Amino acid sequence: MTTAANDILALDPAAQDLLFREAHTVGAFTDEPVTDEQVRAIYDLVKYAPTAYNKQPLRVLLVRSAEARERLVAHMWDGNKEKTSKAPLVAVLATHHEFHEELPRLFPVMPQAKDLLFGERPVRERTGAFNAALQVGYFILGVRAAGLAAGPMTGFEAEGITKEFFPEGNHGVLAVVNIGRAAENSWRPRLPRLEYDEVVTTV
Repeated sequence: MTTAANDILALDPAAQDLLFREAHTVGAFTDEPVTDEQVRAIYDLVKYAPTAYNKQPLRVLLVRSAEARERLVAHMWDGNKEKTSKAPLVAVLATHHEFHEELPRLFPVMPQAKDLLFGERPVRERTGAFNAALQVGYFILGVRAAGLAAGPMTGFEAEGITKEFFPEGNHGVLAVVNIGRAAENSWRPRLPRLEYDEVVTTV
């Protein structure tokens, strides 16, 4: 990062490193526990990030008990079983398909949006999944902001986890995130990133 770029970005360079440049997806953690207070602080930060119509469809299930961890690991792909079983905390991130029930409170400027725009389940599933996926990204940044490391995964049997933990059928699992303090040498070398001119086009 050049000095000129640091002058352009309002975020402190150390925070830029913490959230982006020096952050890694982690596969192994120390034994230090992750507390409920830490998770609450993470949520209380990232809840302010935007979603369409302020719908906030993400729901977070914290897997703490040994019994629940065993049930979850059974649905992870083989390469993710061990690290999920050993992580200090595991969060299952899911879309709530009935998010529209909260819209009169969350989007009071248009209370009719609940039924007018989101009355049909397929519409809610589609738009909810997109906005909850945005919130997954915010959640990962929040974990990093707390000085913790995240190991987000999509290598699992989503239908199995959904049936196991959300049997009422009103949720769709998007990601499983292992959370904790990164163990030494717990990530791979940084992979290449596309450069600005490869991604951004001006018309």
